[in-house]
Amino acid sequence: MLLRKLLCAAFALSLTPLALADYRIGVSIAKVDDNFMTYVRRNLEEAGKTQKVSLQFEDAQGDVVRQLNQVQSFLAQNVDAVIVLPVDTAATVNITQAATSAKVPLVYVNRRPDDPGIPNGVVAVASDDLQAGQLQARFIAKRLNGKGSIALVMGELTQNATRGRSEGLKEGLKAFPGIQVVVQQNADWDRSKGMDLTSNWLTAGTDFDAVVANNDEMAIGAAMALRQAGREDVPVVGVDGLPDGQAAIKRGLLAASVFQDPRGQALQAVQAALKMIRKEPVQGDVWVPYELITADNLATYAARFK
Repeated sequence: MLLRKLLCAAFALSLTPLALADYRIGVSIAKVDDNFMTYVRRNLEEAGKTQKVSLQFEDAQGDVVRQLNQVQSFLAQNVDAVIVLPVDTAATVNITQAATSAKVPLVYVNRRPDDPGIPNGVVAVASDDLQAGQLQARFIAKRLNGKGSIALVMGELTQNATRGRSEGLKEGLKAFPGIQVVVQQNADWDRSKGMDLTSNWLTAGTDFDAVVANNDEMAIGAAMALRQAGREDVPVVGVDGLPDGQAAIKRGLLAASVFQDPRGQALQAVQAALKMIRKEPVQGDVWVPYELITADNLATYAARFK
C-alpha cells in the first residue's frame, strides 16, 4: 500500500507545470553593478519563477572575453537556452556563432547586437533607442517653445544605445529648426561624470538652454551641477525612468525621462527563449516600447516598481 501511494505521488508530481516546463537557461549579464542591468536581472529572476524556468546567472564584469567563456560554459553544460545582456554590442559575433553551432537558442536582452542580420535561432529583445531620442526631442522642443540650444550628454561611445538615442534626438529636432545641439560629449552613463562634464561646460562659458542625456544617471549629475551654479532654470531630460530618475522628477531635478521597461524586456526575453526551446515561431527582433515620463504621469510609472 505504501509503495502504491509513493508511486501515485511521484506520478502526480511528474504532471505538475514545474515538471512539464522545467528548462535550464544560462544568463550572462554584462555587469551586475550597473543600475539598469540590476533591474533587468531582478525581473529575469521574477520571469523565470512565473514561467517555471531555472535560470543560472553569471556576471561578465564588463569583460567581452569573460562573457564569451560564460556562454561557452553554458553550452558545455547542455542548457536549453542562453540569454545574454552583451558587454559590447559590436563584439557579439563569437557568442552568436557558438550558440548557433551548438543549436542552442540564444536571446540578447536590453542591448541589440550591432549586426543587422539576426540568424535563425537567435532573438534580440530590446527597446528602439531612436524612439527614446525622438521622445526627448519632442518634449524639450515643447518646453523651449521651439527655440533654443541643447547640450547633449552621451553614454559610452561603443554602445549602440548611445548612438541610437543621440541620433534619435537629432532626427527629432529636425522638425524644430529653431533648436540646435551646440555641444556634446560622453560621460559613460555615470552620474559623477555627467556632473563634472556639465560643470566644465558652465565654467568654460558654454551657453545652452537645456540638457538632454542618454540616461538618467548622467542627467541627474548634470542637474546637480546646474543647481550648484544657480541654473535651476535649465530643464534636464534623461532616459530609463527607474526609481532614482522618478524621484528626481518628483523633486524637480529632472523635467522628464523616457521609461525603458526592464520588466517588459526580461519577460519577453524568457518567453522568446521558451518559444525557441519548444520550436514555436518567434520574431528575430522584439521591441519593447519607450514611454515619456513627466510629473503629470509619474504615479503611473512609480507603481511599476512596487
